[in-house]
Amino acid sequence: MLKSFISYLTHEKRYSTHTIISYTGDIKQFIDYIEEKYSIYQIDKVNHYMIRSWLVHMMQNKISAKSINRKFSSLRTYFLFMLREGKISTNPTKKVIPPKIGKRLPSIIQKNEIERLLDDLVFAENFSGYRDKIIITILYNTGIRKAELINLTDDDIDFYAKTVKVLGKGNKERIIPMTEDMIKELKMYLFIRNKEFEKQDFKYTVVTDKGNKMYPKFVYNIVKKYLSLVSSSEKRGPHILRHSIATHLADADVDLNAIKTMLGHSNLSATQIYTHNSVEKLKKAYLRAHPKAK
Repeated sequence: MLKSFISYLTHEKRYSTHTIISYTGDIKQFIDYIEEKYSIYQIDKVNHYMIRSWLVHMMQNKISAKSINRKFSSLRTYFLFMLREGKISTNPTKKVIPPKIGKRLPSIIQKNEIERLLDDLVFAENFSGYRDKIIITILYNTGIRKAELINLTDDDIDFYAKTVKVLGKGNKERIIPMTEDMIKELKMYLFIRNKEFEKQDFKYTVVTDKGNKMYPKFVYNIVKKYLSLVSSSEKRGPHILRHSIATHLADADVDLNAIKTMLGHSNLSATQIYTHNSVEKLKKAYLRAHPKAK
């Protein structure tokens, strides 16, 4: 049944390979647990007590609440699939409440650090230099995810409308506006790319040094390399640029619904976390400046 579930995630839900691997690993961990602890070898024999026991077992092994919630979410999706397929009559996860996750403010790169990186830092005057800069530029200006950047095509870019079309999670499309600076940088990059690989037809916009499709580690290494030059933040991967532009827009009082649409969030609560950074800044400024605050 697990093979059918994987096929469902792949072809119907159209989840990424990384997500499917995570789901599969989580479910296999649960199956191993109930086989060892309860000698249960049929998934339809599982009840909510066994699932609660699994969650407690993970907490006792110091697994974070965030990881436990992710694993529980994988299991819940699996049981919903089993219910849909008629393999079980009730969903045992309905009676289980996973541990609460404490809200943690996302790490960001400061606006002056981003400006220093994109305006003052000198990138190499060759294809790799232009490519590296456009990676940073697109990720920050649009807030798109690493996987969305990797799969971006030339057809997704509309210079006339000044927009870029992004295919996000759940195969949902969204349209994101481009700034004049980004348009300028993107046109220059495409000119250099096409000159570097004259006889090559490109499916994807941003490519490796050999003109091939990028891969996650490739993007991560480039972003980390350049952010290390301007920021002391411990987190320097591509996702921090997504957090950064969302926070900077929230600081500038951009409507949260607009930020939600840009990021491709399914609900507003996921976007509201970016307003907390502004509140925290206000608190610190208040404590520093107010005569009665000390």
